[in-house]
Amino acid sequence: MRYAVLPILTLIAFLTIPAAAQTGAKNGEWRTYGGDLGSTRYSPLDQINAQNFNKLEIAWRFKTDSLGPRPEYQFESTPLVVHGVLYSTAGTRRAVVALDAATGELLWVHGEREGARGTAAPRQLSGRGLAYWTDGKDERILYVTPGYRLIALDAKTGLTVPGFGKNGVVDLKLDDDQEIDLVTGEVGLHAAPVVAGDVVIIGAAHRSGGVPHSRNNVKGYVRGFDARTGKRIWIFHTIPRAGEFGLDTWENDSWSYTGNTGVWAQISVDEELGLAYLPVELPTGDYYGGHRPGANLFSESLVAVDLKTGKRKWHYQLVHHGLWDMDIPCAPILANISIGGRTIKAVAQPTKQAFLYVLDRVTGQPVWPMEERPVPKGDVPGEWYSPTQPFPTKPVGYDRQGVTVDDLIDFTPELRAEALKVVSKYKMGPIFTPPAVSKLEGPLGTLVSPGNLGGSNWPGGAYDPETHILYVFSQGVIGVMSLLPPPNPKVSDMNFVQGSAGAGVRTIPGSGSNISPDAPVRSASGEGGGVRLTVQGLPLGKPPYGRISAIDLNKGEIVWQTAHGETPDNIRNHPALKGLNIPRTGRPGIVGTLVTKTLVIAGEAGFFTTPSGARGAMLRAYDKATGKEVGAVYMPAPQSGSPMTYSLNGKQYLVVAIGGAGYSGELLAFRVPE
Repeated sequence: MRYAVLPILTLIAFLTIPAAAQTGAKNGEWRTYGGDLGSTRYSPLDQINAQNFNKLEIAWRFKTDSLGPRPEYQFESTPLVVHGVLYSTAGTRRAVVALDAATGELLWVHGEREGARGTAAPRQLSGRGLAYWTDGKDERILYVTPGYRLIALDAKTGLTVPGFGKNGVVDLKLDDDQEIDLVTGEVGLHAAPVVAGDVVIIGAAHRSGGVPHSRNNVKGYVRGFDARTGKRIWIFHTIPRAGEFGLDTWENDSWSYTGNTGVWAQISVDEELGLAYLPVELPTGDYYGGHRPGANLFSESLVAVDLKTGKRKWHYQLVHHGLWDMDIPCAPILANISIGGRTIKAVAQPTKQAFLYVLDRVTGQPVWPMEERPVPKGDVPGEWYSPTQPFPTKPVGYDRQGVTVDDLIDFTPELRAEALKVVSKYKMGPIFTPPAVSKLEGPLGTLVSPGNLGGSNWPGGAYDPETHILYVFSQGVIGVMSLLPPPNPKVSDMNFVQGSAGAGVRTIPGSGSNISPDAPVRSASGEGGGVRLTVQGLPLGKPPYGRISAIDLNKGEIVWQTAHGETPDNIRNHPALKGLNIPRTGRPGIVGTLVTKTLVIAGEAGFFTTPSGARGAMLRAYDKATGKEVGAVYMPAPQSGSPMTYSLNGKQYLVVAIGGAGYSGELLAFRVPE
């Protein structure tokens, strides 16, 4: 059942100021989630620069508290701006709002009441965004509800489009080449739809896979729909069906019952090549794969499919038979690069494992050699282990990979000694060291870095098409991966699930639970997103805990790295560190970047106490050539979405979604003072 659509004002088309030879986001607008279909998150606008960033003022703000039955604290949207109107999802009901992009005034709002279907949805809250389509006459906004329905709205009024699907709605649990319960089927989507030409591409997401209810699960197929009618055009089976390519990588007929392997990240498109690039996650479950022996195509693969037919053109598997929750979390970035005088149409994929995989996007071949290297084998009963994994030779990993003694905290000899005691009952090793069955006598689990939140996560990176440098945030937190048999079949019919001896099987809140990004998720395993191993309340590993890396794609080399995020209060004020001069540590979190003509812009992922005593976070700007911080402005809460920018009536605006830990979701729009 829907609640009322409320047109408030007639939308006004404002003039924007085009820039010469503009690439990335064009004509001062931001028409698609990643700025362009190549997901560059780049804008050539330069009115906001190093000289005035510290002086930015709030042009307008939009609070989302009333867009649902309760406030939202996990507001992850990246808005769109078209013809002077800003569009965003917002609130615990995942409403869609249209705002005057100059003033933030509400023009219209649309929302859906999905009843039990919405309550049971594995991916709730406002999600990450929406899509815009036009044929030059009609204009539509498309988004996916928590209950996994694709909605088409008239961009001018917010009313559903009668000729699209059934009264403006396509039920995504239907026509999916599998049976899915319309109420309880565990499939949804946080990502924004991708529109290329007249094709709308929709992926799939599931509940957290650490403790799956069953080895049998919904499969995460990807589909293309007609933007005019909502009719399904094509479907790509991310787990091959009988007779399809890749079936032989699923031993013991495990393809027939295994689920997940969805595309919950953003999808990128090269319209000239007619290819869509699908970053696929791993199968059921995240840390135990004994029920799915084999390499498991197309899990953890980048797959290029024909935009109009969905047929596979090429694929490259980044992780064979994944056991580490390293599902590809973010949009592939399309980049035209130059190597030895030769132009290559490339695709660069940031990952949770803090590798940037760079491939020829026409052929799928690695731009630099990719080596299949032996990796450690585990001893979990019934598990199937891949003997090798692919390692990029360029660029090198851009954050901590694997865990050694040298990675442990060493602010003082006493803290290092205590850290050694903490890790004495855990396995340590290089990246791709597999999870262990947790035992009180040891090992309690396997120490891993990056953890299951990355490395990089869903915000991905940003790319400057002028300099061919890619910018990406990552975190280097040490986590734990450990397994236990489920206590009974009602918990799971898997042989092993995530958990640790003494604490038991992990308790996982729903993927759409209304928690803030700073709230601890109590996890028996201690993995990223859960209770992390600490030493006197300090992180087990060395800083930086979060960083931004600049990577030259012409050379495959890291140009600079900088710690991003102010040192957390509990570290700055810790008695064991009194008198020590500790450089800024950066901080962990999930952070998106924006690159403009001269700047790299990113907000902090957590709260800290500013010198004035205020609690909040900073939106920071760095010189994109050197990584030197050139400005920062205060925000009352951390960045929770990814920043975007646009130009309107001669003024450049910078908009970011914020929220978390006691501060509900809000859009902030900054501009240079008049």
